[in-house]
Amino acid sequence: MAPHAETYRSGRRTHRPGSLKAPDTHNSKLDSLEAQRKGGEDFPLTTNQGVRIADDQNSLRAGSRGPTLLEDFILREKITHFDHERIPERIVHARGSAAHGYFQPYKSLAALTKADFLSSADKITPVFVRFSTVQGGAGSADTVRDIRGFATKFYTDEGIFDLVGNNTPVFFIQDAMKFPDFVHAVKPEPHWAIPQGQSAHDTFWDYVSLQPETLHNVMWAMSDRGIPRSYRTMEGFGIHTFRLINAEGKATFVRFHWKPVAGKASLVWDEAQKLTGRDPDFHRRDLWEAIEAEDYPEFELGLQLIPEENEFAFDFDLLDPTKLIPEALVPVQRVGRMVLNRNPDNFFAENEQAAFHPGHIVPGIDFSNDPLLQGRLFSYTDTQISRLGGPNFHEIPINRPTCPYHNFQRDGMHRMDIDTNPANYEPNSINDNWPRETPPAAKRGGFESLAERVDGEKIRQRSPSFGEYYAQPRLFWLSQTPIEQQHIIDGFSFELSKVVRTWIRERVVDHLAHIDTKLAEAVGANLGIELSDDQRNITLPAPVNGVEKDPSLSLYADAEGDVKGRVVAVLLNERTSAQDLVQLLQALQAGRAQQAALLANGRSHCRRWFSAADRRHLRRLPFADGGCGGGARRRPQRPESER
Repeated sequence: MAPHAETYRSGRRTHRPGSLKAPDTHNSKLDSLEAQRKGGEDFPLTTNQGVRIADDQNSLRAGSRGPTLLEDFILREKITHFDHERIPERIVHARGSAAHGYFQPYKSLAALTKADFLSSADKITPVFVRFSTVQGGAGSADTVRDIRGFATKFYTDEGIFDLVGNNTPVFFIQDAMKFPDFVHAVKPEPHWAIPQGQSAHDTFWDYVSLQPETLHNVMWAMSDRGIPRSYRTMEGFGIHTFRLINAEGKATFVRFHWKPVAGKASLVWDEAQKLTGRDPDFHRRDLWEAIEAEDYPEFELGLQLIPEENEFAFDFDLLDPTKLIPEALVPVQRVGRMVLNRNPDNFFAENEQAAFHPGHIVPGIDFSNDPLLQGRLFSYTDTQISRLGGPNFHEIPINRPTCPYHNFQRDGMHRMDIDTNPANYEPNSINDNWPRETPPAAKRGGFESLAERVDGEKIRQRSPSFGEYYAQPRLFWLSQTPIEQQHIIDGFSFELSKVVRTWIRERVVDHLAHIDTKLAEAVGANLGIELSDDQRNITLPAPVNGVEKDPSLSLYADAEGDVKGRVVAVLLNERTSAQDLVQLLQALQAGRAQQAALLANGRSHCRRWFSAADRRHLRRLPFADGGCGGGARRRPQRPESER
């Protein structure tokens, strides 16, 4: 730890926020960031130019009551820097939280890909993960109904690979041409900038009702997936079809998944709304405190693999980002584990300045012709230049690869590298043509795009295979448990009740009638819309490749029903014995509950009790005096038998 490291006491060890707390938090990326970390202990206060400051309390004036002098360079520097502290927030995914960690494969995937970070079970790769909401600004609440972002930056030995996904396996649109329209529609309405952090308004539902390709992801958003319990209990998906390429040049289509080890869980709508008011930082706090308590969030990387010869074996198009591949047809193979074991040291420097990009790939991984993915490859570069001030955003510490990088890109805003090569062009003889190209190879070779034949007329046209919009939303609906279906009905009913224009509501209900009659009838009844005979007799879509239900699409169809990762409230009264309480807390600890909140039914003579055997998962026990959500926190007081 650096000599200037800020320290504070937490639990059984002394450390600074985000500091190295266990040997496994050391990795090449964290070590490279150490040179950029700085505190302030035992150092004099200075200007940015290193001049020591004698008075940081008062401006330089002409007399004690006179005007402030323009020559006060200390004041000017301090105020000017303050005025420019903020950068443009992300247009979408502005609200987010991040963590460091590592990824390790379970076995070698060399038969599928020559990507080095997937080549061996012994390979450990540093990662940085950012979770986010989509619609709201940076100051919006965590528990709003929304899609969540799930972006992972792998610092591999061959360069950076960014897997930039969401907590749903599909997106709202098929073609990047419609992305600005979709975002404009879901964002706060332009005439009054309302609502913030939610989609319950006219412009969003107007767009949905006119673009049925949105319906599949809308179903996910209206379900419990739209209000996850925590980032730790949330699945992640790469959305698009990519390719894995092995050393022999053989390609396999792939869709990426993240499976939470803690299991899948959501809030209910009443909880989500109350938390928005009581603790708008609920998800951010949960992630941070879990890591600080060493209850590290873990995710398994899953792959759905489709041989190229099976590209057209489905009722849908693999290139359509509004369609998923049912796990009942192509099971997810779990191939590795990601552990998030360190919080950032500085929210702005690491979270806000992190630049994720779906175009950041490494040898052994390549793109497909997904039209949304193809547009993202341009958009992400463009937005990073705008948000981070120029083309050198890759030099910001959090974005730097851990492997060396050398090229002929020069200068630009915020250039930090000092290039000593006298030749800034290629070819050159002045520096013996260095840095040089690396030929493709099975290992540590230069990047080589998959060789495939591409031809066709220049047209602005969707493939007819993209033209079915209702079968997969119906599959999702039928795969839910009854309570999840009711929550979807409630979600649609709440959102559409905020839509002022009645014809927009009616169009949405008509679309729902093409998905499931009971769904449309239930939502319509809540909105005062009665289905017509024609709507009740719509021919509903056939099962997707014969699959009527897929339990993987439900949060609870295959749930284990355990307390792992949960916060459990324990209600106490005067008859509660210390022995019974200790046994209960030990059982919760064995079940890997994250926290236990002890709540006494009276405001006097209340004490927080917990088990001394609780070394890790129940170390933090919030105390509420007088009921749920009330009272101040107190110092831990163990029962006498446990002291």
